[in-house]
Amino acid sequence: MALITRAPRGTEDKLPADIYRWHTVEKITKAVAESYGCKEIRTPTFEHTQLFQRAVGGTTDVVQKEMYTFDDKKGRSITLKPEGTAGAARAAIEHGLIGQALPLKLFYFTSCFRYEAPQSGRLREHRQFGVEFYGATKPLADVEVMCLASDVFTRLGIKNARLEINSIGCPECRGEYKKELVAFYNQYLPPSGGNAGTGVSLCNLCSERLERNPMRLLDCKNDSCREINKDAPVITKYICGDCEVHFSAVKTALDALGVAFIENPRLVRGLDYYTNTVFEFKSDSLGAQDTFCAGGRYDGLIEEIGGGKVSGLGFGMGLDRLILVMLAQGLDFEPAKSCDLYIAALDADAELVAAKLVKELRGQGFWAEADLAGRGLGAQMKYADKLGARFSMVIGGDELNSGTAVIKNMQSGEKHETALKAEEIILLISKI
Repeated sequence: MALITRAPRGTEDKLPADIYRWHTVEKITKAVAESYGCKEIRTPTFEHTQLFQRAVGGTTDVVQKEMYTFDDKKGRSITLKPEGTAGAARAAIEHGLIGQALPLKLFYFTSCFRYEAPQSGRLREHRQFGVEFYGATKPLADVEVMCLASDVFTRLGIKNARLEINSIGCPECRGEYKKELVAFYNQYLPPSGGNAGTGVSLCNLCSERLERNPMRLLDCKNDSCREINKDAPVITKYICGDCEVHFSAVKTALDALGVAFIENPRLVRGLDYYTNTVFEFKSDSLGAQDTFCAGGRYDGLIEEIGGGKVSGLGFGMGLDRLILVMLAQGLDFEPAKSCDLYIAALDADAELVAAKLVKELRGQGFWAEADLAGRGLGAQMKYADKLGARFSMVIGGDELNSGTAVIKNMQSGEKHETALKAEEIILLISKI
């Protein structure tokens, strides 16, 4: 029985006592996205596995090791979404959104699922805020996406969010770079691979995928591979003229808009659909796993999964990590809503009057409560305290006979008489 009363490893309940933090973050991210002209989209929790194999890439860690994949009752391979971009792109194609006025700007909140070792802020089910732009080809679009994320952090009060950027070029100019990477990494194959002279070896996974997708090695988190990667060739020396012009324009625009950034030539993203600009926002408040927002351009994604040649770019923001940053920096969240009025009833007739008043107050948007557990007056008032009620009212025979009752301010103790009418009560508690 103990197993069924515990959440699966790598998942986390968002409890009522803490949910106000999520409300704060979701409210602000939504408001910022809408100020940029983004419209919300909601896609299914699961998709056909082939979508992620095509979009994310068959040689990525996500597809090879981390996806939750299963066969449905008709034998079709289904996967819980490991990231949000592929599903949004599929929906844009299926429903003809990319055939409408471009650029198309979307945002979403979604759960993502990855089977990996749980860490602080890195759960097997994590919440993500994502933004996707389609049909925006200019370098200014890259900058606008980064500014959108930066504006979220500013509105939340987050300090020292560090923006790192790089260009990973286009498929054409990456060919020569991949050859250089293969030649470099061949020096570090483990003994069974025929080269053991360096004393440091690639991990087994990197050794296996070297020929298929050498750029994935740059993103490996294994300690020995990370040490090797310090000396690996950097892609910025190999990108073609068009990609260089695009990246230069991105940097110029960031400077012009006063957005601070660090050019990191070793920055790559772990998903195959990225091209040209990639970026990450990092915070020292998170420790070693310091990235909490990442994205870039993916101009070939729509075509890869069956749409036309439509450019794309966007980012994913881990909300679990974002909240950890805010907590580490001691930032304020919008306070949780508290009860406006608790009505304590002393007998059955008073209970019905209290229930009627509560219903009417709720209909006007107020949080009102009355007893549902058969408590005595003292227990009811203790419960009102636990709810954090701003005001309380006691109704008994005398109040029913007079048609009036006393409202008490639970903080100051100040008391005011009012008629037992919802409109009178609302007028009073709205003023005091």
